[in-house]
Amino acid sequence: MRRLSPFFAVFIALFALTHPVKAEKVDLELVLAADGSGSIDDEELKLQREGYAAAITHPKILDAIRGGFHQKIAIAYVEWGAPWSQHTIADWAVIDGPESAARFANALLTAPRMAESYNSISEAIFYSVNLIETNQYDGRRKIIDISGDGPQINGRPLPEAKALAMLNNITINALVVYKPDGLLTGPFGEPLIDHYRKDVIGGRGAFAHIAEGRDQFAPAILKKMILEIAEAVRRE
Repeated sequence: MRRLSPFFAVFIALFALTHPVKAEKVDLELVLAADGSGSIDDEELKLQREGYAAAITHPKILDAIRGGFHQKIAIAYVEWGAPWSQHTIADWAVIDGPESAARFANALLTAPRMAESYNSISEAIFYSVNLIETNQYDGRRKIIDISGDGPQINGRPLPEAKALAMLNNITINALVVYKPDGLLTGPFGEPLIDHYRKDVIGGRGAFAHIAEGRDQFAPAILKKMILEIAEAVRRE
């Protein structure tokens, strides 16, 4: 095989640096950032992942994706705990039909548990913003989807995290999980849902929903993701 001359090899390298590969166009860039902290036991973590896996493979979700201009979204799944514990469980993937959805669902169902200790919602947001800003996709909308059963406890201030997301035109939505034995209040004694609505969510069309216990977690995820994807479709 004929080898490239050193000059031509340098030319190719410089061309690659000055002509980067264009990002893939998608209707939505979505980070699912789920609570994996110490308040979530192994059974609850399993139910969370199953809920997200069921949602992404659901016919209503796939129909919503097919309704978009590009007919595909980019998605990543993160679990978070303490300030030092944010982990990408299922890395970025393009969902454009049943096969790609099934592959993504299998990836998040089979990954080991990694997050530990207690709640830094702010660091989960910082981590998710970085995932979006460093990926290879170009979505008309960008969303971080936070789910949690407790308030911000430690890490950098939430206003800083929200401001960074807003600066990058990223919407933060939330799903608050109420459990019979869970912590139902925010840092200052306000209802937990009020804490999320005031301190966590932000951006265009941001919203927070409640899941009342384990039985309602999967239906709440499905409803929330349909709203997020359908909103992306409507704005194309």
